[in-house]
Amino acid sequence: MAVGGSAAAGGPAGGDAAAGAVGDVLVAIRERLLAWYAVHERDLPWREPGTTAWGVLVSEVMSQQTPVARVAPRWREWMTRWPGPAELAAAPVADVLRAWDRLGYPRRALRLRECAAVVAQAWGGELPRSEAELRTLPGVGDYTAAAVVAFAYGGRAVVLDTNVRRVLGRLLGGEALPPPTLTAAERRRAATVLPEEPGLSARWNVALMELGALVCTAGAPACDECPVRDWCAWRAAGYPRDEHAGRRRTQAWHGTDRQVRGRVMALLRGAGDDVVELSDIEAELAGIEPEQLARALAGLVADGLAVRVGGDAGADQDAGGRAVAAGEPGDAGVPPVGYALPR
Repeated sequence: MAVGGSAAAGGPAGGDAAAGAVGDVLVAIRERLLAWYAVHERDLPWREPGTTAWGVLVSEVMSQQTPVARVAPRWREWMTRWPGPAELAAAPVADVLRAWDRLGYPRRALRLRECAAVVAQAWGGELPRSEAELRTLPGVGDYTAAAVVAFAYGGRAVVLDTNVRRVLGRLLGGEALPPPTLTAAERRRAATVLPEEPGLSARWNVALMELGALVCTAGAPACDECPVRDWCAWRAAGYPRDEHAGRRRTQAWHGTDRQVRGRVMALLRGAGDDVVELSDIEAELAGIEPEQLARALAGLVADGLAVRVGGDAGADQDAGGRAVAAGEPGDAGVPPVGYALPR
């Protein structure tokens, strides 16, 4: 892993990352980056003074694979309605899913509610302060636990989201983009350059994250505006291409089961507490293959995002893949099949 640099900056043009990004060079990188962050920090609601640790966790869960611009207004509404774990844990599932609206991946909302119940019951409504304890909560993985420790409690933790991985990979490793899956080598590299002082380490983490979001972007990095470009190994190497390009999976959307699930969820949210009959769903999603619609509906039910009502409890799918009762909906003694949000 190479670290770029200029003679004026006192950094080597190449060499081992751990050896290059230390001492005066690392101090210079930190000072330049933190000075940039002080000027360019985005005004995000969960960074406001007085935000609780729970509010930080909610922001992190909402921001997973979702642009911050979409998250900010939803976060404000959510925290006004359910300011703490106890309030969210007591909320009906249907209300939680409606409030989640179009943030995507609605299973996150269910996991967040499960997490709220555990925190309210087992932790007295206060989030634990250690990464190990945070990781025991539903829906909280390595990244979220580290983010809460750093951004809610000001603790020292290695925070590695996509933006941080990309910035450190370019700056220290000369890589266009990080590997598709987080590696142990990336964790070691991030830990090597993480400041020892907890408050400074938390600010370093968020500054790296901000740089990746605003300047060192994946597709069109604004390298001329980068405050640490003088030390960037990727720039020094002539901006080599992504060596992992062949291993990346592109996530299509149009025509996928995810899109169909999203359209069904929008119908169920819009229906309030009413049941949406299968025939209405089929009419609204005209053009979708019956097998795909049946698969999407079954998946939503299995994930706890919808409930199937009516029809025969022992019904199977028919030859066309429709999730119908044994006998057509509306037949004598068989109520129409429909779907609704869980109560």
